[in-house]
Parts: sequence; structure tokens; C-alpha cells
Amino acid sequence: MNRYQNIKVLRNENPFVGNIGDRYYKTNFYPEIEPSETDIYIESEWGDRLDSLAFQFYSDVSLYWIIAIRNPDKVNFGSLYLSPGSQLAIPRDISTIIDSYNKLNEL
Repeated sequence: MNRYQNIKVLRNENPFVGNIGDRYYKTNFYPEIEPSETDIYIESEWGDRLDSLAFQFYSDVSLYWIIAIRNPDKVNFGSLYLSPGSQLAIPRDISTIIDSYNKLNEL
């Protein structure tokens, strides 16, 4: 799932915040991901990255954001790398999460 493919490109119409006609992107919103009985718990190892875990569990590197949002206290949002020894929850029911994301960001 390429979550960027449907981001709406807008044009600035307010002269007080920039040049008229400048392009910008509509803000994306992410759903809250509650703990679930079906979550898988793992302990990260040296070299683990969010994208590689997303590929391992979801077969799609672009879904790394699901793991990041589910584990906000364990993830540095400026990096894909994880601290070794962190216990992470991996959501299994991603279809509901993706549906929530799509509803929040309908065009």
C-alpha cells in the first residue's frame, strides 16, 4: 500500500503564508491503534528496522508506520532503526487499520 499515492496536492491561495499558487500537500492523519489480543510481541535485535519488520510480518515495507504508531514509546519518529531489546507489539489485523487510515484521509 503506497499511502502517498492519494495525497491531494493543493495550491496556496493565502498571500500571508507564502506565494500565491505555491504547491503544498494536504496533511495525512493516522488512526490510533489500540492493543489487541491478536498482537504479536517481539524483542528487537541489533539492526532491526521498522521497514524490515513490516516486510517480515506484512510483506510490505511501506506499512512500517503501523508498527511505529502502535509503539510510540519505543520508536524514534526520525528514524527507521530500533533500539535493541525493545519489546514491540506487531498488530495482526492490518486491514482494519488501513481502512481507518483511508477513512481519515478521504479526498
